[in-house]
Amino acid sequence: MKIFSQILFVFLLWTLISCGNQTKHKPIENPDMYKEDFTKVNKTLVAKEDEDIENYMERHEWVMSKTGTGLRYQVYLNGKGNQPKGNDKVVIRFSVSLINGVQCYDSKTEGMKIFELGKAEVENGLEEGILLMHVGDKAKLIIPSHLAYGLLGDENKIPKRATLIYDVELVEIKSSNF
Repeated sequence: MKIFSQILFVFLLWTLISCGNQTKHKPIENPDMYKEDFTKVNKTLVAKEDEDIENYMERHEWVMSKTGTGLRYQVYLNGKGNQPKGNDKVVIRFSVSLINGVQCYDSKTEGMKIFELGKAEVENGLEEGILLMHVGDKAKLIIPSHLAYGLLGDENKIPKRATLIYDVELVEIKSSNF
């Protein structure tokens, strides 16, 4: 029992000493000195993702329009309904997968998505794409990571820095009091 007590004492003493010896990091004195490096890295990552998107479109023989933000879209079935505006509530049928083909979510299992435009309830790229559509339209959207879930992913099925492929149908524009 005496040996056990001595081992326990040494362990507790070691624990106390190691807790008090934590190194403290100095804050970065001039974060601006790293700004140029971060900008270069970001531009490189965006260019690589853009290249991956172009290659994906070429492999699938998709001819898509590109917006100023980098969203690619192609309406492949024209509806006859109205086009949504700023704060409209919309209902969509959707399927979303990663650029590598892995299916993440779809309305068959998740139900149709209902959200209000302009409220940051969905990815920026999805909202931008919906604003380009009319009720009844079906479209393919390629949403770069900076318009989707960015550096973190959705902490579920969508990983960090993921390019998303949406197949979406604008089903309805709902009245603002639903």
